Amino acid sequence: MKTSWFLKFSNALAQLAGRASTFVIAVLLVIVWAASGPIFHFSDTWQLVINTSTTIVTFLMVFLIQNTQNRDTAAMQIKLDELIRAIDKAHNALLDLEELDEKELAIFRKRYEKLAQEARDDLRSASKDIEMPSFPQDEKRDS
Repeated sequence: MKTSWFLKFSNALAQLAGRASTFVIAVLLVIVWAASGPIFHFSDTWQLVINTSTTIVTFLMVFLIQNTQNRDTAAMQIKLDELIRAIDKAHNALLDLEELDEKELAIFRKRYEKLAQEARDDLRSASKDIEMPSFPQDEKRDS
């Protein structure tokens, strides 16, 4: 499979940015910048150097992080879809669920919250001898 230059570049840069040594280098640069303040008499240009540098790095990192997150999320969704598809009693309607709007997701969410509550109720009634943890949903309902 052929990968694009941007994919290779963004993966390499993400790996580099996530290293502890990269963080240490960034901290050292800030310390050097702060220590150079008296040499440059804490001038506007001295302040502009750090402000401009951090702004540019932050701006570019937003796009790098978003690219990485988009790929990771897409891969995870495909894996989850495959798990749902592979399980005999799973509902295939749940495949590609992330493409639904908020209203449609709310309908599914309510159905599964109800099923979860029923399962917890069944578990409590069937196993009185087992101490069950308190669930936050139960505290709201009991109030």
